[in-house]
Amino acid sequence: MSVLIRVTLIATRRGCPCDDRDGNGAAWNILTENMITRERLKGAYSEGEALAIYNEARADGSLREFCQRFMYDEDYQVARNALWAMTKATDLEIENLQPLLHELIGLSMSTGNTSVRRLSLNIVMRLRMEEDDLRTDFLDFCLDHMADVQELPGIQSICMKLAYNMSMFYPELMGELMRTVEAMDMDYYSPAVRSVRRRIMSGRMGRGKRRRDTA
Repeated sequence: MSVLIRVTLIATRRGCPCDDRDGNGAAWNILTENMITRERLKGAYSEGEALAIYNEARADGSLREFCQRFMYDEDYQVARNALWAMTKATDLEIENLQPLLHELIGLSMSTGNTSVRRLSLNIVMRLRMEEDDLRTDFLDFCLDHMADVQELPGIQSICMKLAYNMSMFYPELMGELMRTVEAMDMDYYSPAVRSVRRRIMSGRMGRGKRRRDTA
């Protein structure tokens, strides 16, 4: 496997090398790493390969940059495997993707690939969502896809959970969600979707992550 020696110089007004983790300084970042290319991502077919790519992106300290670089790739296999690798992140590490919340939401709604949709939604589910993050277009998307009998069960389930998390901010939205969930004929849905529905109807569904939550 090819090895890349990467030397990155981030210039600053002061012109001095210092820690750049807060985005205000400059640093020489000299590291040896296995190159993560589009070709390598396209050929990642196993759990082990996805985990190896995640570990390399994590070691480089660039989970957000890695995700942002590849998640829009025109080759769905590349985008899918980049997102797959990101799902391996711990709850603490996934917080690095918080600035990409709305980009991931947009990707989940616009992609034509069900794997990219499912994986981007899974990452969104693990990020914090505040009242200010509530988007009616995304709520409508989740309500539509959770009830769509043609949708994949994994996407139906996570859309139902996300719709619940967003509806918690306003009683009127929760009322709409409960009416929609109650009207769903469970004969057409998988056991996983039925389980999420039961938890919502019984009030046993936990709330999503908020800023006060700890990882």
